[in-house]
Parts: sequence; structure tokens; C-alpha cells
Amino acid sequence: MAERLADVVGQIQNVRQLGAVVTAMRGIAASRAQQSRSLVTGIEAYTRVVAGAIGHALSLLPAAGSPAIPTDGKRGLILFAAEQGFAGAFTEHVLDAAGELAGAQTLIVGSRGAAVARERGIEPAWWTPAVTHAPAILAFANRLSDALYERVARGLNRVDIVFPISLSGRISITRRSLLPLDLAAFPRASADQAPLITLEPLVLLERLAAEYVYAELCEAAMYSFAAENEARMLAMTEARSNIATKLSGLGQRERQLRQEEITTELVELIAGTEAIEK
Repeated sequence: MAERLADVVGQIQNVRQLGAVVTAMRGIAASRAQQSRSLVTGIEAYTRVVAGAIGHALSLLPAAGSPAIPTDGKRGLILFAAEQGFAGAFTEHVLDAAGELAGAQTLIVGSRGAAVARERGIEPAWWTPAVTHAPAILAFANRLSDALYERVARGLNRVDIVFPISLSGRISITRRSLLPLDLAAFPRASADQAPLITLEPLVLLERLAAEYVYAELCEAAMYSFAAENEARMLAMTEARSNIATKLSGLGQRERQLRQEEITTELVELIAGTEAIEK
């Protein structure tokens, strides 16, 4: 009986230690999610500024002077998945939203995402670990854009990005066309707002387009980072609830075993007393 009670007490200690780890992970995830939400506003504003500059650059071109948009060529997908585990079905939802990947060059952000893709029989053309701290997003987007343009130079010219966004505690998956840029989506500025420039309009437009792609990658990476930590926070909240339920059951079992142990000791004591009296 004493051994069984000791086993239950040991289980309770282990579960409490697990609960402390889960609470710490939830706190870290919440802190990172909050930090990323505060930074994504600035990235969105930067993206809007670049989009406005593209509209001004387009106003400097003739009506039919916009670069032609290719309609065929190699297709690519950039998938923003989880870097670490304990985030529920976060990565699976991203891969499901990507749809059929056959025939597309798949670039995966996130170690966990690359592992799950391989489990599904998908070998990424390129993958990289995702950032684990929000301030590293800008440098990370530079590396990602370098890898993207390296493949563009090899003929890749149609690229979509798939990334998660956390809205009101729910994770939704967004898919956007990244390349080629749909210039019709950028309203031209009026003629009386034409800026002073030192570059040829086409060169200016090309550089602004590259800056816009960089801004879109920053935005997608930041949204993904925030969503992963939100998903982890929700998973840890659920785990903490399960741990509380487990502790409640173990506590009840511990009390039962202690009562049984006390009862056994009393019975043995009474039996011994009666034996002495006889």
C-alpha cells in the first residue's frame, strides 16, 4: 500500500513540474505574440508607403508603358509554417491551404514545417528555419528575398505566399500572389502629384517593386511569427487545463490511498492490542 501511495505522490510531483514548464512556455508565447502584434503595424504602414510610391512611379509611365506580366513559367510557393512544435495543427493547416504542390517549387519557412512536409512526401526545393524573435524579421526577410530572386533568375516567375494570420484568437490561412506584381492593383497618382526623380521611371519602378516584395515578405513573416506564438499559447492553455484535471484526479486518488493506509494501520493496531490482551 505504501509503495502505491509513493507512486501516486511521485506522479503528482512530475505533473506539477510539467505544469510549471507549460506555464512558462505559455508566458513566453504570449510575450512574443504581443511584441509581434506591436511591430506588424509598422510593417503594414511601410508596405502602404511603398505601394503609394509605386503608384507615383506608374504615373510617370505612358498608359501602355507598364512592364508586361508573364502568364506562364515555373510556379513557386513560399509557405510560412511553424519553427517549433507544441503549436497544435498550425503547420498542417498551412500545408492543407497550399493545395496541390506537384509541379511547384516549394520554399518552406520553419523547421517544423519542413519536417511535416517530408512526412507527407513533399521534398521542399529550399527551406530555412523561421525566426524565434520578432526583431530578427527584417534580416530574415533579406535572406528570404535573396533565395527567392536566385530562383527567379533560374526561370521562376509566378510565386504565391501562404501564411497564417491570427484574428480574434482564431488562426486563418492567407494566400497572396507575390510575383509577378499586378500593377493594376496600384492606383496611379494624379499628374499634378508627379514627384521629382533622379532615375528612369522603369528603373525606379523596378526598384520599388523589389522593395514592395521585401515588405510583403516582412509582413508575412511577422504575421506567421505572431500566429505561431498565438497557436502555441492556445495549445499551452489547453494543456494547462488538462494538467489541472489530471492533478485533481491524482489528488483524489492520493487521499483515497492515504485513507486506506490509515485504515490498514488501525486494523493492525487493534488486532495487535487484542492479541496482547489475550
